[in-house]
Amino acid sequence: MIASAYRWIMGLLWVVLICVTAIVCSVFAKSGAYERFFKAMVRGLFRVLVIPVRVRGTAGLTPQSAGRLYLCNHVSLFDVPLLCGYLPGMIRGVEWGRHFRWPLYGLMIRRLGNIPIDRDDSMASMRSLQKARRRLQAGHSLVIMPEAHRTVDGRLRPFKRLPFHIAREAGVEVVPVGISGLYGLHRKGSWVIRSSRLLLRVGEPIPAGIVKASTAAELRDLARQRILELVERP
Repeated sequence: MIASAYRWIMGLLWVVLICVTAIVCSVFAKSGAYERFFKAMVRGLFRVLVIPVRVRGTAGLTPQSAGRLYLCNHVSLFDVPLLCGYLPGMIRGVEWGRHFRWPLYGLMIRRLGNIPIDRDDSMASMRSLQKARRRLQAGHSLVIMPEAHRTVDGRLRPFKRLPFHIAREAGVEVVPVGISGLYGLHRKGSWVIRSSRLLLRVGEPIPAGIVKASTAAELRDLARQRILELVERP
């Protein structure tokens, strides 16, 4: 409990620092100008909390002008900073609309260009995902968690089909990402933050040609299998 209290207090203070810094930077500069500094600050969160992170597979991501769609399992509140800090390049996310109403954090993600999505309104969700499609076609990379909700038992939940329709329409490659160790670190509904080693593994991208040639259901099943292979069992 003492370790959890330390991590909550220091984590919240560090997140406030990240939010304020990102908001100020976004006012005076384009996001690309401060992206490396911002990502370094996010990685610093895990160092402050004494949470070791290993990253595998990012060396296989060759530079490209086209956008990528990263798909990842959804485990904990720490998913977003982990992906933001350790995936290469400038990446934005499709995030639950309620987060955009949070003090300070909501302003930050809005300034950074994340896309809000309403899980309870299918038409609003479709509009958000169409916005995501346009971003991808414009060459920006996005991350989506196709389970939509955090796991409650450490296992991968069923995937929603909409993100895969967007990938096909955008004609971009899909990159599977698996996060391990987060379920042991922090679980949904718990205030305890335990000691845990985190592993972020980036899989082989699914080429745009295969994405276009597959149905949404086929692409969903393929991506889910790839992510399962990247995630270690809790």
